[in-house]
Parts: sequence; C-alpha cells; structure tokens
Amino acid sequence: MPQRLLLAAAALVLPLAGLLFAQWPLRDWLQAYSRQANDLGQVLFALYIAVAVTAASEAGAHLAAARQRLSPRAAAIAVLACTGPWALYLLVITAQPVWQSLRTLEKFPETLDPGYFLVRIALWLLAALVLLQALRRAMRHG
Repeated sequence: MPQRLLLAAAALVLPLAGLLFAQWPLRDWLQAYSRQANDLGQVLFALYIAVAVTAASEAGAHLAAARQRLSPRAAAIAVLACTGPWALYLLVITAQPVWQSLRTLEKFPETLDPGYFLVRIALWLLAALVLLQALRRAMRHG
C-alpha cells in the first residue's frame, strides 16, 4: 500500500477525535453545529477505516491467526479465499449506488450536509484495497 495513502489516513485520526469530542459542547453549550460535526466525523471515520484495515493487514496485525498456523503460501491463499469473494461481491453490488451517489454528490439525509457520497466511496475503497492486497499477497507467495 502506498505510504502516502497510509499517512493521509493516519492524519485523519486527530480531526476525527476533535470532532467526536466537540459534539457534546456544540450541542449542549452552543446548541448548534453538533450534527454537522457528526456528519464530518462519519466521513473521516469511513475514510480512515477504509485504509486502516488494509494497513493493519500489511503490518501483520490483522488476520494474524492465519499467518501463525499456516505457511506463508497457505495463509495468502486462505486470506484471498476468505476476503476475495466478499470484496469482489461488495465492489459489484455497490458499484451502481456508489456511482449514483457520486454523480449527485449525495448529502446526509438528516442534515442535508454535503459529503455522504464520501462515505459510500470509502466503502468501495475498503473493498478495493482488501481485494488488491489479498491478490498481491497471493501472487507474491503463490
């Protein structure tokens, strides 16, 4: 996985934490903007998780049980067999809704704030990264 993508995703943690922390004071004291903070927090969280799952796998912290009990080749094939069909299914089944969301720049339903399309894109990014990583690992060890 490109190092720049990992660094960009890691940089989302601090603003995400700030937004989560700010929701209560915004709602209770200012009585405004807490929903907008929540919407932006959802976007940042979705993008962060889309990259974090693959980064954890790259670091050996995710799906570690398969690696400990199996040879590297068997573990790579097992990971591809487990995650590949799910990721491919997700990419296919969500392609049209994600494309539609992107074309219309879909908004959050409750607040009508822009950005919900980014949550949908993050789902697609997650599935694509998982599939690409599993394929790359299987080819490397296969």
